[in-house]
Amino acid sequence: MAPRAGLPYADRPADARDLPDDPGALGRLLEERSVFGRVTPQQKQAMVTALQARGHTVAMTGDGVNDVLALKLADIGIAMGSGAPATKAVAELVLLDSRFATLPSVVAEGRRVTANIERVANLFITKTVWATLLAVAAGVTLLPYPFLPRDLTIIDTLAIGVPSFFLALAPNSRRYRPGFTDRVLRFAIPAGGIIAAATFAAYALAHARGLPLVQQRTAATLVTLILSLCVLVLLAIPLTWRRILLVGAVLAGFVLLFPVPAVRRFYALQLPHSGLATTLVIAALGAAALAGFWVLSRRHGRGPPPVVRQ
Repeated sequence: MAPRAGLPYADRPADARDLPDDPGALGRLLEERSVFGRVTPQQKQAMVTALQARGHTVAMTGDGVNDVLALKLADIGIAMGSGAPATKAVAELVLLDSRFATLPSVVAEGRRVTANIERVANLFITKTVWATLLAVAAGVTLLPYPFLPRDLTIIDTLAIGVPSFFLALAPNSRRYRPGFTDRVLRFAIPAGGIIAAATFAAYALAHARGLPLVQQRTAATLVTLILSLCVLVLLAIPLTWRRILLVGAVLAGFVLLFPVPAVRRFYALQLPHSGLATTLVIAALGAAALAGFWVLSRRHGRGPPPVVRQ
């Protein structure tokens, strides 16, 4: 059965009665063989420990009491739904239909969740970084905070809330890679810093021109929203038609904020006509800085892992 299942080294089965007691020798043998017979519960436990000592991530499946020790020690214990209660109690995962063929879909779902959590975390942590830096800058310069709560509602909805909902549900088969926190911070801190610098520059210039406070805040909102959309595009790469549709819908929502007077009044938006070109230039420079940072981080392997195309 093992050769028919395609197991490597299935033509060289090993009798567990002849297995070495030394963990190092046992680990080397386990890497060279794949089929073992007459394995005792203590030997199963020793196999798991030996493989882990050699840097392997070990999954263990079982349905009987004799599998409990190994299931408990494994990195992930998988019990069959028809197995003994003790086996199901120590396992992290129970296959209710007792079909091992279900496991690939379980792994795929786990990969989708972990990969998309990282992608969405980049959006939220980036926003936390620039919001914090802007609060500090406003406090140091004794200027009013660049946003009203309704301004932040626009940014949170269009650039973070709605996109993160769809991105979290998108298919993604990228394998898990250690270093989640490090990768998120390596992206979010520089990206948030770029957004904060560009936003405060536009806000301070509008203030220096003597524009009304509502126009100063509109300039800040405009720059922040444009750059937040740039971050969304970078995190959605490669752009499949679904992601292009998502970005297009968000961009349409952004554009529709300004033509309708009632919407502008509700969100307290007033374009700074005397400084609009400067505001857009600052946003373009910020977008170029984000793109440059993205290219450099990917080139040095420090940015978010590529999203698997679906």
